[in-house]
Amino acid sequence: MHHPPNMLQLLLLFLSSAISSLSAASNPFTPSAYLVRYWSRHLNSTSKPPPFFLSLSSPLSPAATASFTKLAAVRTLPDHLPSFCSTAHLLCPSTQPPVAVAGSLSSSPGLEESFQFYSDDRNFSNYGTSVAGGFNSFKNYSDGINIPTDSFRRYSRDSAHRLDSFSSYATESNVVDQSFSGYGVGSSSGAGDFSAYNALANVPNLGFNNYGDAADNRPQTFSSYSLDSNHGSENFKSYGRDGNRNPNDFANYATRANVINSGFNGYGKGEDLGNNSFTNYGNDGNVPENTFASYGENGKVETDQFKNYRDQSNVGDDTFRSYAKRSHTGKVGFTNYGNTFNNGSSTFTGYGEKASGQEISFTTYGPKNNNTFKDYAKDGVTFAEYANKSGSMSIDPKSAKIKKRGWIEPGKFFRESMLKEGNIMPFPDIRDRMPKRPFLPRSIVSKLPFSSQEMDEMKHLFGAENGSPTAGWIEAAVKECEREPSAGETKRCVGSAEDMIDFATSVLGRNAAVRTTEGINGSTAEVMIGRVDGIDGGRVTRSVSCHQSLYPYLMYYCHSVPKVRVYEADILDRDGGARINHGVAICHLDTSTWSVSHGAFVALGGGPGQIEVCHWIFENDMTWTVDDVDA
Repeated sequence: MHHPPNMLQLLLLFLSSAISSLSAASNPFTPSAYLVRYWSRHLNSTSKPPPFFLSLSSPLSPAATASFTKLAAVRTLPDHLPSFCSTAHLLCPSTQPPVAVAGSLSSSPGLEESFQFYSDDRNFSNYGTSVAGGFNSFKNYSDGINIPTDSFRRYSRDSAHRLDSFSSYATESNVVDQSFSGYGVGSSSGAGDFSAYNALANVPNLGFNNYGDAADNRPQTFSSYSLDSNHGSENFKSYGRDGNRNPNDFANYATRANVINSGFNGYGKGEDLGNNSFTNYGNDGNVPENTFASYGENGKVETDQFKNYRDQSNVGDDTFRSYAKRSHTGKVGFTNYGNTFNNGSSTFTGYGEKASGQEISFTTYGPKNNNTFKDYAKDGVTFAEYANKSGSMSIDPKSAKIKKRGWIEPGKFFRESMLKEGNIMPFPDIRDRMPKRPFLPRSIVSKLPFSSQEMDEMKHLFGAENGSPTAGWIEAAVKECEREPSAGETKRCVGSAEDMIDFATSVLGRNAAVRTTEGINGSTAEVMIGRVDGIDGGRVTRSVSCHQSLYPYLMYYCHSVPKVRVYEADILDRDGGARINHGVAICHLDTSTWSVSHGAFVALGGGPGQIEVCHWIFENDMTWTVDDVDA
């Protein structure tokens, strides 16, 4: 017999139907919905969070948020790491593309093989191995990929009479963890050319193990390795070792790199009857850490030439060990070592040590302080200039040569007077180069370890092995967050949107408003400045600027510094005058505590406390100010 439902059953049916019909966007229990309510409770604003800010919310469902919060509270999240990272869209080793095992492309190509673009499978095992004649042309491998972890094992190994060309490997890639094992090893005749390896890479961890070792009668060139790269580390283990009659040329290694730790372990070691040339290593670098271990050791070559090592670089530390050690016959020359415009420390050990029979020359050893040069052959070595005097090198702020420093992008820094309607100026690349990650809900973040004392637990939480790129990000983020604030600075690292709101309002009050540059249009081009509006009437004001830190979940380094002015400006097409963007810029009026080697002074002249410095707010960075209402 059928009984009609009672009122309680009807109510339960209604609620069940209503909850199941709620979309993720309208569910009041999602992190984004909670953020909207938190915003309205803590800010004197009738508006909702701007779309760019709301887009940073966690994608976790209410049920997942509750579950992971409980796991975090009892420290068992590592047991559920793959689920946690994938569901929350975090940057964890378990969610990064795996390195494929051997066998992805193990068959040899034909005599004439050309690749235009390749990134579907992340491993090449044997490409062009033992092939005679013809040519290999490889143009693009994993260019523009986010978090690539490629492994290219062997390219044209033991080939004969073959022309090999590799144009581009992982250009403009982001958070790179890559290695290239062997290129043209044991090949004879023909020629090899590698044009660009990881140019414009952001936060690279690179390795190139072997280029042209044991090759015979084969001209080999390497044009560019990590040109214009930003932060990270790289290593090149061997180039042209134990070769025979090979003209070897390496043009540019780590040129215009910013804060790169680079190593080059062997160039032309044991080369017989060859001609070796290395043109530029670490030139125009900013705060480089360079180590070059061996050049031409045990060689029997016609000529060895090294032209420029860290020329015009800014501070940093460099070590060069062993140049033409135990080499025989031929002519050896080193043109310029460390002709820097702002000194770091330099050590050169072993130039022509135990060499015999050749003419050895060293034109300029440039560092004027904090340097050592020892263990070089006294007989047969000629120095044109060895600058061993103490003291610092003076910098002419008006020097055009200094203004052209490669690591200072045009438009990255500018003077306040340039923010004038109708002015033409370069607009830097403001694209967000960080991996895409969202915030975590505060209920989870508040229960996660984050301190130098909890470092091992933090690495375990995200599956980061010591020495891995992920471990490096975690260590660097904690170090920056725990750094003592500079004079007048108030700072805090935040891993949730609610924490950011709390910090901004603690500094600015409830009338805080958040701003960012509207988009990326105009990047790397010359633009015209349109209408300019000064926030708070263009007066010196308070602000909180927030910049991304590289961390498994979205984290911002937020800080407030005194004496700033904030502007909004229309960005116009230079030629047509059409509005293409709307920029936010902040001008620092007090630069007295900045380093004398800060890129702003290199680009603009002046020095600490002498000039104001302005910069744009980049994509997904932001600045908070007091809204233009009566507080």
